[in-house]
Amino acid sequence: MTTQHQHLVYGHATAHDCLAFADAGTATEEAAEIRALAAARTWGEARQVQMTHLSNPAGPEYHEPEDGYADDKPFDVTKVGAVEDGNWPPMVTVRAFTVLPQDLQDRYGKRRVTVHDGDYLEIPLECEAELIAELRQRGYEATRDDELINLLDGFSLGSPAS
Repeated sequence: MTTQHQHLVYGHATAHDCLAFADAGTATEEAAEIRALAAARTWGEARQVQMTHLSNPAGPEYHEPEDGYADDKPFDVTKVGAVEDGNWPPMVTVRAFTVLPQDLQDRYGKRRVTVHDGDYLEIPLECEAELIAELRQRGYEATRDDELINLLDGFSLGSPAS
């Protein structure tokens, strides 16, 4: 069996009231992208936010209504369609499907279905100590950061919970 050397960040995902996991190698960069878009004051600024890990829901391909979103029009990330619909940023609780070993997903999590956003893995908060211990035994690093996890989930943007 090969030893994993993956660094995970995890925390209490407020929107789903469960644990969520993300790749620590990209999580802070993704959070910076979310913060940069949220900080844009005009549609022009929002369109220019460079995204490496996420799509830009206000980018040039964003569908413009009849009145158009002129570059100087005030921008509010919570009023962007994908954010209002809860589609951006993607649910952080989905990431467990790709970053956690399958046997641990099966043992600790339950696949939950949402109407609009697809499935996510619900891992109860009370499983934290045992799950983290197992990950560490397998060579994973795991750092708890609730603020980062919730920013990745868009929770602090004021986007509705799914």
